Amino acid sequence: MIKILIYILLIYIVYKVFRSLVTPSGSSATKSDGGTGSFDDIMVKDPVCEIYFPKKDGIYLNNNGNEIYFCSKECRDKFLELQSKK
Repeated sequence: MIKILIYILLIYIVYKVFRSLVTPSGSSATKSDGGTGSFDDIMVKDPVCEIYFPKKDGIYLNNNGNEIYFCSKECRDKFLELQSKK
């Protein structure tokens, strides 16, 4: 009975060591600005084509104080064209 408990304990320890090597620092998300709180993996929605993409890969536009991100320059240009027609 004691041998079984020792084997279970050893298996658990090996599992924890392996897991700590696979996922360093306990988190899979990486910080984009050195640790001030914003993450690279924030998904935003393009207002033109309505697809989701990582915010860090987006095309930024400040439209009357509103931060807008686009998936491509083409979507940004379509948005600006629609805004100019209003």
